[in-house]
Amino acid sequence: MSTSAICPTLAFGLLLLAGLTACNTADPDLTPTAFPDRIAFTATRQYPEGITYALTLDKFLISSLTQGKVGTVDQNGTYTDLILDDQLIAGVGMKVRNERLYVCNGDLGVSSKSTAASAMKTAGLYVYDLATRQNTRRVNLAALLPNSNHYANDIAFDNQGNAYVTDSFAPVVYRVPADVNQAPVILVNDTRFSGQNFNLNGIVYHPSNFLIVGKANEGKLFKIDLANSNAVTEVALNAPLPGCDGMLLYNNELYVVHERTKMSRVTSSDGWRTAGIAKTDVSGYEDATTNTEVNGSIYALNARISETSAAATANNPSSLTANTYSIKKFQP
Repeated sequence: MSTSAICPTLAFGLLLLAGLTACNTADPDLTPTAFPDRIAFTATRQYPEGITYALTLDKFLISSLTQGKVGTVDQNGTYTDLILDDQLIAGVGMKVRNERLYVCNGDLGVSSKSTAASAMKTAGLYVYDLATRQNTRRVNLAALLPNSNHYANDIAFDNQGNAYVTDSFAPVVYRVPADVNQAPVILVNDTRFSGQNFNLNGIVYHPSNFLIVGKANEGKLFKIDLANSNAVTEVALNAPLPGCDGMLLYNNELYVVHERTKMSRVTSSDGWRTAGIAKTDVSGYEDATTNTEVNGSIYALNARISETSAAATANNPSSLTANTYSIKKFQP
């Protein structure tokens, strides 16, 4: 989820990263629709960033950087508003877990709800009941590291339902306990996550009890070992993944949207100490951001993210007037 080239740069109602990334628990009695390879849809000034899929709705869910809302897209490309929340400034990365939609709240200064106090200073995790469409939890993550820029970007869950959130403008990963009575904490604060423009971006949880995070501006992956005092090590890649954005772990293979024009399948045979690009699909990705899995297929969101980045850099949200977007299937 992410905007990779702006100053300081994560399938809810539907499913963002089903598979291992989001650790979603699907109802075995429900069967997803067979979606086409490409779905074009129209949503007025949506400028989405995150995508997921909700099996109970049998639709994709997409966020909005400009309006702070979440909508659904069906197999025919019909868009419908789903979540409207005055406190959600800009929806970034999203995941569905146990019929709850988890949305990263950030602010690039291009939302109709942006303020001088919130722009580049917002990191939150909001939770919504998909059945009622009502908010059930709001977590202010920026408060854990005052006097820093913030942008909550993407989210992953461990097997216990604890959430892990990346921050693109602060060198941290947050842990939000599943138990609402426990306070969120900074899991790691590491100088390797610092830099210019967008830093940390996508995140996935591996069932061997570690996280993999992507650093967009350097095209790097890092492993955070939850079983070893949250030790951080860089994954040695056979080639960088510039502008790495949304990531999905499916069947122990990592699907990474990068350079806004590609999705690559990345594999490892040594517990993600090293990894290599096994296949790159370069057809049909246009300003792509994040990805999700439906019925064994991986889909990416073509989100016009370059326009969002340019508007944020120029402090000119009025330039964002587009209404057409698409969802594209990875070709293995």
